[in-house]
Amino acid sequence: MIHFCKILLSFLLYLVSFQLYAQNSTMSGFVEDASTGERMVGVNVVSQEFSLGTTTNIYGFYSITLPSSNMNVEFSFIGYEKMTVPFDIGSDQRINIFLKSQTLELQEVLLTGEESIVRRTQSSLIDVPVKQIQSIPALLGEVDVLKAIQLLPGVQSGSEGTSGFYVRGGGPDQNLILLDGVPVYNASHIGGFFSVFNADAIKNVRLTKGGFPARFGGRLSSVLEIDMKEGNTKEFIGDASIGLLSSKLTLQGPILKGKASWIISARRTYWDILAQPFIRASSDGGGAGGFYFYDLNAKLNYKISDNDRIYWSVYTGKDRFYGSLNNDSQESTEEVSFGLNWGNITSALRWNHLFNDKLFSNTTLTFSEYLFGISNEANFTYANDIGSVYASEFDLNYFSGIKDIGLKMDFDYLPNPNHYVKFGFSDTYHTFYPGQMDIRFIDPEYGEFIDTAFVYSDRLYSHDAYVYLEDDIKFNDRFKANIGLHASLFKVGTKNYSSLQPRISARYLLDDNWSAKLSYAEMQQNVHLLTNSNAGLPTDIWVPSTEFVRPQKSRQIASSITRVLQGGVYELSIEAYYKTMSNLISYKEGASFIGFNDWQSSIETQGEGEAYGVELFVQKKKGRTSGWIGYTLSWANRRYDNLNFGNWFSYKYDRRHDVSIVVSHEFSKDFDIGITWVYGTGNAITFPQATYLSFPDSELYPDSELNANEIEYYGERNGTRMNAYHRLDLGVNFHKEKKKGIRTISLSVYNAYNRKNPFFVYLGNSFNSQIGGGESSQNVATQVSLFPIIPSITYNFKF
Repeated sequence: MIHFCKILLSFLLYLVSFQLYAQNSTMSGFVEDASTGERMVGVNVVSQEFSLGTTTNIYGFYSITLPSSNMNVEFSFIGYEKMTVPFDIGSDQRINIFLKSQTLELQEVLLTGEESIVRRTQSSLIDVPVKQIQSIPALLGEVDVLKAIQLLPGVQSGSEGTSGFYVRGGGPDQNLILLDGVPVYNASHIGGFFSVFNADAIKNVRLTKGGFPARFGGRLSSVLEIDMKEGNTKEFIGDASIGLLSSKLTLQGPILKGKASWIISARRTYWDILAQPFIRASSDGGGAGGFYFYDLNAKLNYKISDNDRIYWSVYTGKDRFYGSLNNDSQESTEEVSFGLNWGNITSALRWNHLFNDKLFSNTTLTFSEYLFGISNEANFTYANDIGSVYASEFDLNYFSGIKDIGLKMDFDYLPNPNHYVKFGFSDTYHTFYPGQMDIRFIDPEYGEFIDTAFVYSDRLYSHDAYVYLEDDIKFNDRFKANIGLHASLFKVGTKNYSSLQPRISARYLLDDNWSAKLSYAEMQQNVHLLTNSNAGLPTDIWVPSTEFVRPQKSRQIASSITRVLQGGVYELSIEAYYKTMSNLISYKEGASFIGFNDWQSSIETQGEGEAYGVELFVQKKKGRTSGWIGYTLSWANRRYDNLNFGNWFSYKYDRRHDVSIVVSHEFSKDFDIGITWVYGTGNAITFPQATYLSFPDSELYPDSELNANEIEYYGERNGTRMNAYHRLDLGVNFHKEKKKGIRTISLSVYNAYNRKNPFFVYLGNSFNSQIGGGESSQNVATQVSLFPIIPSITYNFKF
């Protein structure tokens, strides 16, 4: 680690000394949305005279150093009016830029990057505009960030309706999900059907699935960055919507105009309220119960000076499934209740500081906690035969979770347009609660008393630290590369795991419209997710690497060809990748998420994985009709010493073919439509291949009646495929400008042609009548489908 820090310092001194001899001047500042004051990410900053340029970072900061000459600097971002600013060379200048929104036609952008897909150094990176997410037809009209992510090539959904996603053969735990830079450990509501991210509170969404820069670490498959809105610094505005599933309200405005702002966004379902009358009626008034979830996002920001700004953001969300039953009679009273709860809390306190025109820093204190709990309580009051009254009690509580407290510092250094240096460090203190069950039982009639705790595993504590250095280097007009090194240290108990993870992405311009890219990345993941279902259910348990369980590792190489057509109206990319994974873990056969042994005795370790494939992505970015086509051809395999006889087998979500087609069309400013069609090869499952009868040996068991036992033969693990999945979704939006705002009525149809897609398959008996009377039975596979055609309506009003 000390050696790495010396290298980092020497490299920075080299860049500084290089800069001292350059004859140039620097223009720097922040780019903001003129109407809201939100700082803008990925704005292109270009000097056409010298063909030099840069982009704003995720905090809206830019810096461009230019040769001695008077020139114009151009600021552009799709959906906003282009702005040209004269720059007089002679001294460094701080110029803040305010871009104005353009007409709707140019806002019809589906996927935009910091640069054009051809010129960007990094491959496997996609920015997903929130406006596009909000226009995609959604299940029950509930706009969902993760559902939109699943429509991208290389990204797959787990099963029908779920919001979990699987990237290039990886599992759900191998995706690092960051909300304002804070890890979110459970990103799903209702066991996976909806994500925890309220689109009304989100500003930017970026997915990195390969070619990872050195600043990213801790996961193997992808990094999903989600930035919350900062709050309107100009005026008070609001956004309210009512749907079949939930209602939402977002409010934002200035505290001090142009200097400080706030935003708060809340969402809640009301299934529990609607279900109460039916539950009470079915239980003769003695029962109650329901399910609901809620999300609450809030953020404050304050501009201390031109060089300093602070932000505080918080998210909290919870799912609760509960029920109770009361039975009263002359002899006894019975009260029974149960509950299932899970939820997240995240918070970030961030300080942006500008040291000078070339050096920018971001310091963040983070907190994240995820808890899952089960409760069951029963109280009985009764009288025995001689009239004595007794009251017995039973309580059961189970919980598991993870809590993080962290500090990280990130620096951006831009010595000249040929170098964009990023470096920094981070340390996170993890507390793991793998599981504990508390049981209390009192029966005074028989004198029984139990009050004990079953600990699935003791609490575990660890430090997860890293430092990184990367440089986006322009060697000449055609060749550009991002070269970096990520060094990590994971300390748990007396065990230390250290690693050096090299990263490189290179881009070569074949001409102005064609480029070839190549990337290589090594990654290490120090935390693991124990799951029975692979569906991201709340019963999944997060655990650390230990002396017995080693960190997961991966190596990924990817290459691509990218092309722009008709001046950037169309973009085309073809990307191939190959990834290997090691030290994967999985539950042993028959193990459960709740147990009385240490979790380390319930798992298989030293698993291997491989994933490879080709991704095709074609998108139309401008015009009244816009959309994309994504196609993925892929393979994903696993191997464990004690599973499938040590042989390789298909991962559950190995999907040979995956297709997504997304189209939107604006007929006018008052009316637009959206269409989505998806197709995927069926999931791989372990399913009986044959059944046969086994009879006892008559010589060994002479008194036996020789009843046959039916034996099922399963064959290879995950050797059966469910039926293919495909679905068509339709959406229509009607906009109307009112005196006090804009009203939108959205109609959508999920699974428009009522496809019976497989959710799971089981083996059961089918009885058939025989000639002459009687019945015969045979085993048949039965498919269970989840969602038929589902229409929905949502009312939204912006004021």
